[in-house]
Amino acid sequence: MLDIWLFLKGIGIGILFSAPVGPVNIMCIQLAFRRGFLAGFAAGVGAVMADGLFAAMAAYGVTAFADFVVGWSTVFQVVGGVVLILFGIGIIRSHPHLDDGPVKAGNPVSTALAAFGMTITNPATILGFIAVFGSLGEFAPDPGDYLGASALVAGVLAGGAAWWFLVASLVSLVRTRMTDRALETVNHGAGALLVLFGTVLIGRIALLHVA
Repeated sequence: MLDIWLFLKGIGIGILFSAPVGPVNIMCIQLAFRRGFLAGFAAGVGAVMADGLFAAMAAYGVTAFADFVVGWSTVFQVVGGVVLILFGIGIIRSHPHLDDGPVKAGNPVSTALAAFGMTITNPATILGFIAVFGSLGEFAPDPGDYLGASALVAGVLAGGAAWWFLVASLVSLVRTRMTDRALETVNHGAGALLVLFGTVLIGRIALLHVA
């Protein structure tokens, strides 16, 4: 039987990891503005899948893969930084116009995979889940309680999905009031932030290796 309390705790954790403004939030908002709800929500779903994978490793105590991710953290972060920079430049260079006709929704699967890649290449995410799950103490599932761990992971997925559904819905509702200038501003701002995130990520790795 599903442990409702562990499920509810998982929902809170899922929102906790999804809500902070980061590259995927920016990607979700930009896509929802430009392409509508489905594109924005697809980006969120990709991030949720990565969060769910990390949550499962933390909940089930799968330390071998966690050690692998941490051991290759430098490579993952550099790859993630490059992806962010390239995606940001692509957004900045686009010049959308509201009178261009219907905007193609794009492939939700490729959008989700891009967001999944952005999230999965951040080793801090799995460390964060391990830290949060470890801090639950007596409120965490008992060792070997795979049903309880599953309830916790299911809650993380539900909480993250609910957050991205809300963000994509709100942004897609506002987009009907957008002007060309506002749309271009959103694109430039979102793209610049993504490039900044990627540059800081790579710069931080470079400084750690120089020091």
